[in-house]
Amino acid sequence: MTDPRKNSAGLRRLLCFLLKSQAAAAAAGNGKMMLESRGGGAISVERSALEHALRQGLAASNASRVVITDTGRAFLRRADSGADIYAAQHRSEAVIVVDDKNGPARVRRNDGESPLGLLHKRRDSSGRPLISEAAFKAGERLRNDYTLGNLMPALGVNWSAAGTGASHRSGNGVLEITDAALAARHRVERALEAVGPELSGVLVDVCCFLKGLEIVERERQWPVRSAKLILKTALAALDRHYCPPSPSRQNPRIIHWGADDYRPSIVR
Repeated sequence: MTDPRKNSAGLRRLLCFLLKSQAAAAAAGNGKMMLESRGGGAISVERSALEHALRQGLAASNASRVVITDTGRAFLRRADSGADIYAAQHRSEAVIVVDDKNGPARVRRNDGESPLGLLHKRRDSSGRPLISEAAFKAGERLRNDYTLGNLMPALGVNWSAAGTGASHRSGNGVLEITDAALAARHRVERALEAVGPELSGVLVDVCCFLKGLEIVERERQWPVRSAKLILKTALAALDRHYCPPSPSRQNPRIIHWGADDYRPSIVR
């Protein structure tokens, strides 16, 4: 496997250009190649860089046009990741905005670890996302509050408190948490209560604990492919809680029925 730290900047420049769009290649003399695409304009690269990309499978040539491959995309992710180069190629990072009492904050999150994010990217036979945009945002909002409220269970021993006799509980036995975390917990409780006990479990499993649908079906002994339908129903109820529909008119009534050629009379 190619280590991006051992390659020239010209190779990375070539792949970044191909990432925008496929390009037509033509010789430019002096060991150079001219690449031209509709989405990125034109650049000049070393012939050796292009040949190295084709030889390593980072790019592919088809009918005088050059395209980046999945191997090339993974190469770029490793090149931009710093020290943990090979873990980064499996990530799908995005920047999201999280609101708290101090205002909105931009944080980086790996969407590749979220089953909900993967469902949102997948399409059904008609080309529509398996999870709608509104349902996806509702699930991510629940996940953000769940994480902000420190509701995730501890996976190890807190060695900072072991053997010291110190307690992380206040006098009334309640964990000391920030106001923002406490508010997030209240929002989670209200959301799960609004969804109901029949649907809240699958929301916590998929959106908060990041369990795959197959795992949920196996743990809950549900029929195969049933978790997706139940999850979509739960997300619809969650979205209705977060974004309730506007109230309808209190006294709806039919004002007038008329034929196609009906014209109202104007009293003067």
